[in-house]
Amino acid sequence: MSKRMLNETLGTLEYDGLIYDGRHPVDVKTVKIRAGQGELARGTVLALSSGAGGDNAMVILGTTAGENETLTPDCILAEPVDTGGEAGDPVIGVAYRSGHFTRQKLIVKESYTLSASDEAELRKGGIYLSDAVI
Repeated sequence: MSKRMLNETLGTLEYDGLIYDGRHPVDVKTVKIRAGQGELARGTVLALSSGAGGDNAMVILGTTAGENETLTPDCILAEPVDTGGEAGDPVIGVAYRSGHFTRQKLIVKESYTLSASDEAELRKGGIYLSDAVI
């Protein structure tokens, strides 16, 4: 049996500012993420691919929709995930389905800006956004 000091530091936790507060319940779900999008960081906003041309997988918000595909903002990635550099089988990840998040900490596709209609879609699912006071 190993002995430990009662005042020993076992680990640390750093606040990244993604979750704004606990006013709204935070809930997670597993999601199928389309392969070939590279490394996705915690806080990436994901859109669900649906419609006749969709594959029911998640893509980074701001991705250009394919023919007969509809991309709807759906959730926020809770943990980093590597989807690889090439198309292939979808990757499973963990995403927030609800909660109150800091708008400035969210990640979308480069050269894309989160719109009011994107935020409205996220709110329908229970995701609320606020600006952080910096």
